[in-house]
Amino acid sequence: MANLFSGLEALGLKNLSKMDVYEEKEKVANVASESDIKPTVEETDFIYDKSYTCPVCDKDFKSKMVKAGRFKLQKVDTDLRPIYQFVDPLKYDAIACPKCGYAALSRYFKYVTSAQSKAIKNDISANFKPTNEVGDVYTYDDAIMRHKLVLVNTIVKNAKNSERAYTCLKIAWLLRGKAEELPKDTQDYQKQIDEMAKEELEFLKNAYEGFEEAFSTENFPMCGMDENTISLMLADLARRIGKYDECGRWVSKVLVARDANERIKEKARDIKELLQEAKKEEE
Repeated sequence: MANLFSGLEALGLKNLSKMDVYEEKEKVANVASESDIKPTVEETDFIYDKSYTCPVCDKDFKSKMVKAGRFKLQKVDTDLRPIYQFVDPLKYDAIACPKCGYAALSRYFKYVTSAQSKAIKNDISANFKPTNEVGDVYTYDDAIMRHKLVLVNTIVKNAKNSERAYTCLKIAWLLRGKAEELPKDTQDYQKQIDEMAKEELEFLKNAYEGFEEAFSTENFPMCGMDENTISLMLADLARRIGKYDECGRWVSKVLVARDANERIKEKARDIKELLQEAKKEEE
């Protein structure tokens, strides 16, 4: 299996690089010119520094965040990855304390128990190298590194499977976004694309594993999603990782659900068509 945590060595966490995602831990606005030429839109136009207090070490710090309502949704991938115009908000969802190494997705950042805090201090902070942010925006490499740090934290604090899976899914989405924006004239372009696709697949597999387990053991809504949305997502994740029988089972679950609206059922039909095409390619 690929090393999902490659790169964290730079943060002093080499000793955590061989973790298994689901191992059990002990409980713990520009004005147009007169020539009517549209102004250049920069990612920095959508970013600001938001202040946080770390719930683990109590230190104050700032993390870059996307301004609410300033970006437009263009489309959504079949596994629910949102794609926006001008900026990818996914890059800014990981909040990481630069002092102690605690990190979490924004929806989970404030919620840390005393036992979890102790585990983070012992397993992460003790070896973490304090960092200073550079640059006005987060690159995809920055974002991937930050989200991998989040994933390490979910394991150390023994987070629910859904939180671990959601983090894996977001890393997969970031890798996909990085691949899509990689200039075609990049040296060894195809090699890099292939490597990112391989790494994305590993994270998709872990996302599927975690959400599948969470589906039967956790309550809904899960990560802000209801049961039908999770079922739809699991259907496409199963398709993407080659579990075609399971994909069909999840698609059927959505299509027969009485409380599923027509929009989500139509998305399930789209996945069913993609599944049929994938099966034909294998024949």
